[in-house]
Amino acid sequence: MKRNILIVDAYNMIGNWPKLNKLKQAGRLEDARDSLLHILANFRRQRNYQIIVVFDAMYVPGLAQNYQQTGLEVVWTAEEQTADSYIEALTKQLQSPLTLVTVATSDQAEQWTIFSQGAMRIPAWELERDIKRADQEIKNQSQKYQDEASVRRVPWDKQQLQKLDTLRKKLEEKKDSKN
Repeated sequence: MKRNILIVDAYNMIGNWPKLNKLKQAGRLEDARDSLLHILANFRRQRNYQIIVVFDAMYVPGLAQNYQQTGLEVVWTAEEQTADSYIEALTKQLQSPLTLVTVATSDQAEQWTIFSQGAMRIPAWELERDIKRADQEIKNQSQKYQDEASVRRVPWDKQQLQKLDTLRKKLEEKKDSKN
């Protein structure tokens, strides 16, 4: 079974997902980044992917970082390095017969490099749809379990209790008559 790795071009998702883009447009880029990491961490738990989130730090001197957060690997590229070039090099390094690498980006130019390395590409809108679908599956599964294991939420009234008692007595009489 292949190991699934999802590499996410972070700012590409922020720019293409309406909820995150609204935060960015409102001058709340840090909130958009945090929200993206939260969404992807939930998705990782649902789908059991290894997820690497790449932020472009090309114009932020000295920021290059690589750390774990909520089960995700978060990468800030080095100065003078774009997220695209980092993702392309990482994809080449990780893609193997035992690994399936999928890159989430809506950058059309990047997709050809990704495909040539044997990896898959998923556009931003499709990843967002898959995440929403995974969330809905979890909600449906949870509701199914709740429905199957639901307990009576209102007390029995006297009439219902009498009917149950009558039924119990009939069953006991049937059991006694067989013995």
